[in-house]
Amino acid sequence: MDQQAFQSGRAAYMNGDYSTAATLLGAATNPGEVYAAADHMRGNALMKLGRYREAAEAYRLALRDRSYGKVGALNTNLGRALAASGDDVGAVQALNAALADPSYTNRYKTQMALAKVYEHEGQMREAGAAYRAAAIDENNPDPAVSLVALGRCFMELGRPIDAVEAYRTALDFSSSTGSQAAVYAQLGEAFVAASRMQEALDAFNHATADGTYSLNPAQQASFTAAQNAVAALTGQKGGETDAMLAAAGYGGSGSFDPLDPLGKSGEFIPSPEDTGFFSISEQDIVEAEKKESKVRRKKKRTGVKVLVCVVVVLVVAAAALGFAYWRGYGWPTQEDVVADLFYAKTDGTDTSAYIAPSVSEDQRAAIEAILPSGATVTVDGVDRSADSSTVSCTAALPEGGSQAYTVTLAREGIGWKVTDVQLAFDSSSNAGTGTSSTSGTVPSGAGMDAGAATPDPTSTDGTPVTDPSSAQ
Repeated sequence: MDQQAFQSGRAAYMNGDYSTAATLLGAATNPGEVYAAADHMRGNALMKLGRYREAAEAYRLALRDRSYGKVGALNTNLGRALAASGDDVGAVQALNAALADPSYTNRYKTQMALAKVYEHEGQMREAGAAYRAAAIDENNPDPAVSLVALGRCFMELGRPIDAVEAYRTALDFSSSTGSQAAVYAQLGEAFVAASRMQEALDAFNHATADGTYSLNPAQQASFTAAQNAVAALTGQKGGETDAMLAAAGYGGSGSFDPLDPLGKSGEFIPSPEDTGFFSISEQDIVEAEKKESKVRRKKKRTGVKVLVCVVVVLVVAAAALGFAYWRGYGWPTQEDVVADLFYAKTDGTDTSAYIAPSVSEDQRAAIEAILPSGATVTVDGVDRSADSSTVSCTAALPEGGSQAYTVTLAREGIGWKVTDVQLAFDSSSNAGTGTSSTSGTVPSGAGMDAGAATPDPTSTDGTPVTDPSSAQ
């Protein structure tokens, strides 16, 4: 290996001359020679230059050096390079390989990258799981970024209440006033989506309090909606009498004031003789009463018809609900319960909300043990009946392969709870591994793990790493 070319390339990299660094580091090794430190740093330089496919090839060459050891960091950078070049499938494979490295400590970076790939693919549930895993990683120095992204996923999934909690938690971890203003604005949008207008108004007022943050058009529209809704509830004036007088033509511009007999409003009250009241005959009064009576009867019949229609609609709705219950439908659906059970195992939350109360503690433990962590679940089919159902699903395991499961559910109220989970051994999966990672998506080239084994390169955000032991 050409040590002089390597040292010169390293110096160029540290000085921000990434083009020269990439050239010199590429010349540091002979054809067929493997030196991971040079290829790792060269990949980082190429990422800075936006040459993502070349960067991916450099990281692959570095991975061939088994003595280098930084498998997690290299696979994370490889996943980012592939995602930036448009290869989302390859990116997911590389990032899952990074998570499989037990010595890799910056797993939150991999989770963030994986989350952004899934988000780019529109797989918001998988993206949310990865963002949450990144947020709870104790090595993550800024969990607020992951929590805000998690809130965005919840909004896309139509779960504004969960988004509210994600944004509130992000506020606990964010420090700068600017970043808090942005989170408050997104919190306001979530409150509006949840129809909690007063809280939305408070959040938007926090966001705009010092005038340094400008709401985007969507946030401004939500802010205006919250203001109008709160004003409609708290700013009403007048009462029923005012409304009646207004409908009769009093109180408006140019109308007659019944309390102004002298006409101080600018209009004189008409004379009684001009109203025709004193010249009306008894026959006219009788005819007017008949017409009024006919109108009242018509209105009464209309009310009866409306009542009958309402009753018919309610009966039809009840019949439809009964038929759906008999056919095995409910809320939440069997598919949602199964997906949430697998999601809870990945998230590390309590699975008891999805398991039937009749299941014993031993059975519950067996169910939790058989569930993989971090798998992406696809429901293949549902066999429904009024009291029990069976769901066939396939879990895509993070280390590759898949495993089929058969989940048995029992009716509970209008919904369903799990009573048993079994492996389907005709699957072509890596069954029985029991390990996985959550999913997510990544910004192209952002926040790469930097590093070389012997030298001390910077991370790709341009910050020098002064301690070689801290390089990724």
